[in-house]
Amino acid sequence: MDALRPDMIERVDIRQKLTLFQDHWAPRIVGELNGQHVKLVKFQGEFVWHKHDDADELFLVVRGRFRMEYRDRHVWLEEGQFLIVPRGVEHRPVAEEEVHVLLLGPAGTLNTGDARDERTVFDPQWI
Repeated sequence: MDALRPDMIERVDIRQKLTLFQDHWAPRIVGELNGQHVKLVKFQGEFVWHKHDDADELFLVVRGRFRMEYRDRHVWLEEGQFLIVPRGVEHRPVAEEEVHVLLLGPAGTLNTGDARDERTVFDPQWI
């Protein structure tokens, strides 16, 4: 049996991690499990329309609220609620005020999916 890595058995304080950055739309990695990255992100305003052809994506609201827009409807998410966007579904998060979100998705998944713009993060930072 492989030895446990110390970084895998330490607790993560989400609120403390969120104090380490202020920029919007730039997810930070705070954990990894089974090939999935656990990320924290702050956003405000409208994001780019995009989809992830090969990955589902989970959004859990830690603080604030936002709406997930789809081409034919939208869904509001409040603190403590989460939503899973299935692979291949075009979506756009929109936050009228700053929101803090935990994301879960496969490692290597770009935040802008099939779209590329100035908000695309190719190599997210670990914090």
